[in-house]
Amino acid sequence: MPEIGGHTAPGFEEVRTAFAANLAGDQEVGAAVGVYLHGRKVVDLWGGMADPENGRRWERDTLQVVYSTTKGVTAACAHLLSQRGELDLDAPVAEYWPEFAANGKQHIPVRWLLTHQAGLPTIDHPITPAEAIAWDPMVTALAAQRPSWEPGTEHGYHGLTYGWLVGEVVRRVTGRSLGTFLAEEIAAPLGLDLWIGLPKAERHRVSRIITDPLEFGTPAQIDLDALPDPVRAVMAAYTDPTSLTVRSLTVVQPPLDHNDPDEQSAEMPSTNGICTARALARFYAALIGEVDGHRILEPGTLAAATAEQVSGTDRILRVPVRIGTGFGLPTPDAFWYSPTAFGFPGLGGSLGFADPATGLAFGYVMNRIQENPPNLRAAALLSAVQNAMKATAR
Repeated sequence: MPEIGGHTAPGFEEVRTAFAANLAGDQEVGAAVGVYLHGRKVVDLWGGMADPENGRRWERDTLQVVYSTTKGVTAACAHLLSQRGELDLDAPVAEYWPEFAANGKQHIPVRWLLTHQAGLPTIDHPITPAEAIAWDPMVTALAAQRPSWEPGTEHGYHGLTYGWLVGEVVRRVTGRSLGTFLAEEIAAPLGLDLWIGLPKAERHRVSRIITDPLEFGTPAQIDLDALPDPVRAVMAAYTDPTSLTVRSLTVVQPPLDHNDPDEQSAEMPSTNGICTARALARFYAALIGEVDGHRILEPGTLAAATAEQVSGTDRILRVPVRIGTGFGLPTPDAFWYSPTAFGFPGLGGSLGFADPATGLAFGYVMNRIQENPPNLRAAALLSAVQNAMKATAR
């Protein structure tokens, strides 16, 4: 059996077994899982290798980049400002960020940035990693950009641009970067190992990302004619370099490398959140209830933030999605589905979510990025958690 650190509350031993099975198989390199139930920590496990190249093991305080799981954290910052009356989600973005009004965007409300309806998933010219790290070049380009569709009429995943769009609004409202706001207003009160913009002193704790190659090969190797009609339409969007899908997913060229310490220290509120699984679960627990005397969002704010705003086939991803105001809502085929669940998954497998109906808050992070669905690692852990919840409720 692999060596595992951490603990489970009585009745949750099955989660340790499932976690060990993940590590013992060929799916995992290093990972951690955290679970809170009604504001109480019931699972906190870690194991495997943080960096196989130098033999560094995953420890209690190992940190992990969580890609788009970051988006739920970014959304919470905007909702906290809304809760305090400092940000009106239905006011035009240009009211806070005047330059944004260019090219017909003067009426786009802040809400549409959070719901991926603004039509700004890409920029007409590529942004370099250095420009993305610098922040101002990216937000200047977004302010000048013409929408790719009439805002409000469609929804399409703003996979990279979301963070700069929402983050710049937060900066204009507070005078602080989104990462600073997160650190001071959410992470510090709750004692979270959670950053957007990692301090240099914490770099040694970050696990190395290991990315699996795509099983279906490069776009040039895919025979579209051999695919079934529904799959062909999706793959055509992903293999055509001129498609909106590809241009949205390649805004930054050459591609970002979140193993780069400079990128980890920058603020990219769509993709470079860095945390422990424990912190991710505690964050979601504090969204749905009180944790050690702290709660992030009031019940009314949370209900509004997690109410479905749009659903259907996403213009960019080409698959069905459900979206609240900044939070992802699981479709019925998702392994974390519940009518009341909300959260956000990240590239390759990470996941943070909560379910107010059951009091569950779940965080899973890992360093092996599996881009070939389905990803069964977190699903196995959640199944064990749900079994334990049922057994302890009897």
